Amino acid sequence: MDVRWEEAGWERVTGRVGRRRLPVWDCTVGLVVGDESVLLIDPGSSVREGAQVRAEAERLTGRRVTHIAFTHGHFDHVLGGAAFAGAEFFGAVGLERLLSAPTGREDVRMSAVRMGLAEAEATEAADLLQAPRHLVSGEWTLDLGGVQVLLANLGPAHSEHDLAVFVPGEREAVFCGDLVEESGEPQAGSDAVPGQWPAALDRLLSLGGDDAVYVPGHGALVDAGFVRAQRDTLAARFGVSGA
Repeated sequence: MDVRWEEAGWERVTGRVGRRRLPVWDCTVGLVVGDESVLLIDPGSSVREGAQVRAEAERLTGRRVTHIAFTHGHFDHVLGGAAFAGAEFFGAVGLERLLSAPTGREDVRMSAVRMGLAEAEATEAADLLQAPRHLVSGEWTLDLGGVQVLLANLGPAHSEHDLAVFVPGEREAVFCGDLVEESGEPQAGSDAVPGQWPAALDRLLSLGGDDAVYVPGHGALVDAGFVRAQRDTLAARFGVSGA
């Protein structure tokens, strides 16, 4: 990655890894560039936004996006997936049922509308929504050529289907989804399992380690100390005993 990534509004995380903070909901999109394949993490909140992300990613890498990972099923993280026809989609086991069932699609659509996405855009994206075909029940190593990415199912916690993405390198990068948020308090909706959330963060920390850079679903990059402090805050908030 070079200066043109910064000029395009992308932030370099590590040597092979970048991310973009999308407008409106400050949702993180991640990009991991292998020698043979390109992984994009959370493609945005609408077909229009996903198409913009795809065009930027392909312009910056010179290649098409071949793999998509959903960190969970909330609208701002999945509805852009329809812009990535031909990519291989990955998600936690059970997410495919949520995103393929009419009731699940309607829940995602209505959530987007309640949060301010135009109804026509929400309906279009929900109608075209891509459910993951590759399902992670424990851990899955994805070889992109020159870099092996670990997908880890850490849910249920923030949602019923939380997936984290670990990218090795001189400094490991960890895409946390909304298990970690920096720009606001972590949100626990109706699909959250608060009692298991602190344990999910314990596992996130054990896999990432103290020296990793952690990429929240919303907000600035953080370190292990921030994740540990958020874990303790959540444990106190939900009355969960320490590890």
